[in-house]
Amino acid sequence: MATTATQQTSSGGARVKVQQFGRMLSGMVMPNIGAFIAWGLITALFIPTGWYPNESLAALVDPMIKYLLPLLIGYTGGQMVHGKRGGVIGAVVTMGVIVGSSIPMFLGAMLVGPLAGWVLKQFDKAVEGKIKAGFEMLVNNFSLGIIGGVLSVGALKGIGPLVEGLTNILSNGVEFLVNHNLLPLINIIIEPAKVLFLNNAINHGVLGPIALEQSQRVGKSILFMLESNPGPGLGILLAYWLVGKGSAKSSAPGAIIIHFLGGIHEIYFPYILMNPRLILAVIGGGVSGTFTFQMLGAGLVASPSPGSIFAYFAMTPKGGYLPMLAGVIVATVVSFALAALLLKTVKKNDEEEMDIEEAAAKVKDMKSAGTAAQTAATATTVAANVRTKANVNKIVFACDAGMGSSAMGASVLRKKLQSAGVNITVVNSAVSEIPADADIVVTQKTLTDRAIAVNPNAEHISIDNFLKSPKYDELVERLK
Repeated sequence: MATTATQQTSSGGARVKVQQFGRMLSGMVMPNIGAFIAWGLITALFIPTGWYPNESLAALVDPMIKYLLPLLIGYTGGQMVHGKRGGVIGAVVTMGVIVGSSIPMFLGAMLVGPLAGWVLKQFDKAVEGKIKAGFEMLVNNFSLGIIGGVLSVGALKGIGPLVEGLTNILSNGVEFLVNHNLLPLINIIIEPAKVLFLNNAINHGVLGPIALEQSQRVGKSILFMLESNPGPGLGILLAYWLVGKGSAKSSAPGAIIIHFLGGIHEIYFPYILMNPRLILAVIGGGVSGTFTFQMLGAGLVASPSPGSIFAYFAMTPKGGYLPMLAGVIVATVVSFALAALLLKTVKKNDEEEMDIEEAAAKVKDMKSAGTAAQTAATATTVAANVRTKANVNKIVFACDAGMGSSAMGASVLRKKLQSAGVNITVVNSAVSEIPADADIVVTQKTLTDRAIAVNPNAEHISIDNFLKSPKYDELVERLK
């Protein structure tokens, strides 16, 4: 028993570390997704094989993918570690890996951006309080310039060629899988990883950079479709809607809209956790969808983020709609068929599945694994900052990336307040970027400690389910 517990702890610790690594990669990519979409749209429209070929406008494509996008990632990575100074030195050093390579340096930017920010942070800590008055700006500017210059030269001569070699190895591995029709097998890893929130490490850390390089070379890449295919999740939700029972059945139609049209795949994870055997259904859907994509030559010009069917249409190159739709439909049908079969054959003893609310809460606990549990001090801080209507002007809903669940939660709370006639601003943000003027901060319960660290003066409310929480109604009643 002790050995088993130790093994579980070790496994959980490894999963948490990979999740944290995925969050770091996601934190560098997600704020810049708009720039990636802009590049993808320009590529789809104006390259020689695009919808409206234009040599003059197509001149934007190469500089954006080689310079703009890696620099944005490098800046964001440095900023995550050491604020604006970290962002500036991250961009400077990223320029070194860009010049030191002949391919888009996304992996290189993800590496040197945070590294440069960390090095500068250590220097700033070492000289803190030791600079004579009046020399602060001089030291700050020259330290960043000197350290950034040295690191950029090192990146040019060492890291750039190294990352290019690694990227070539990974690209050759992908080409091997494609040439031998083995690419669909990757979904055996990807689909369970999505449910465990390891998709960011796989998608943004490995597949995305290789896919962008491939897209620049041939005009599209199937790798953009491996993790983002909405078909497997849609099949699961359709099965619950048509053959499921209880609250899961009644909530599935709304989840379908959020997942398939909104592109927020997290919404279907609780449905799998209620019946873990359904992981076989999403694996089957993912494998069959990728096989269809590969057989029909499907591909996207850039990452469809979020993984909405609308994003798929926007990122599909001219002439590629039929292969794209075929892969999504096949994945949906296979996932639905397997999920429906598994739901119908559930044993009597298995009827006591966890409720959808409990499953959703479990998802949130998994997603925020590694975050410290709320302490007595936290509870005291929350209680001390309870606000009344008279001193509440802004409510902020925060999540990890500030784009998915927080946007949905803010929308739900905003509508409830409007229906009650309460005129208060409700916005969403990343938990690390909560505005200083936030009066009330709403987060999933395992993120509350981080939110308090960012803005200790606000009132903090913890919830389990960002779509349906009794805390929303309690807050509305208090502010009416």
